[in-house]
Amino acid sequence: MDEDLTEMTREELLNEVKKLRQAIREHRDCSGHDLCWHHPALWGLLPEKTDPLPVVPEWPEFLRGCIEYRQSLDEQVPQAPRSDEPYEE
Repeated sequence: MDEDLTEMTREELLNEVKKLRQAIREHRDCSGHDLCWHHPALWGLLPEKTDPLPVVPEWPEFLRGCIEYRQSLDEQVPQAPRSDEPYEE
């Protein structure tokens, strides 16, 4: 799956690592409402070009997962600042 790496020069590998690190940082630094989004741009950095459709839970299960995720943030980062900023498209 990662055979392309063996064909890359040292410089190409360094550029690839820098590109991937930047994408990971952008994802890591998501905050507020951006935490909840589908991130195909991140997956698009992989060499295999597929666009799989995600399996989307029905609304009640989806919202249950959102609540669980939000509760896990309370447990994992209780010191994180809170916001009551409304969602805007």
